[in-house]
Amino acid sequence: MTTKTTNATTENDTPYAPEQAPRLQWTKLAPEVYKAMVQLDAAARQGVDPVLLELVKLRASQLNHCAFCLDMHTKDALAAGESVERIVQLGAWEESRHFYTEKELAALALTEAVTVLTDGFVPDEVYDTAAKHFDEAELTHLIASITVINSWNRLGVTCRLTPGHYTAGQFK
Repeated sequence: MTTKTTNATTENDTPYAPEQAPRLQWTKLAPEVYKAMVQLDAAARQGVDPVLLELVKLRASQLNHCAFCLDMHTKDALAAGESVERIVQLGAWEESRHFYTEKELAALALTEAVTVLTDGFVPDEVYDTAAKHFDEAELTHLIASITVINSWNRLGVTCRLTPGHYTAGQFK
């Protein structure tokens, strides 16, 4: 495992842990896969509210422990006008329901059901609630977007992409 030492320190001059280099530069080694993922991502997000989409991407990335995607989508959400408070509360959205609209809550529940398939399926109640808030085309694109962020997360976690260097909108 390769590590990169940085000169970053805390406010009291205590050094941070060294930054780890990515395991694999997958985008350079398989550029055709990367291009296909970018195209799939663009197709999936059609018609989905961009701020809602950032919440969905953040929640899936939290569940998948993808630090790179958490960094990216936090910055993109802030740049899109999302509040720090709603981003912070996202990890406990079920207890912080009053920060989100019913439509956002339905999308977050669907995100969790699609991301964590512990029961082997998406429960009817979760799907039916989402279907009340999204028309069929919008729901299809939302499900596709959730699926795509889960794929990005799996690539990021497996290749151990390094968070902290992304600039909002860098890949748009």
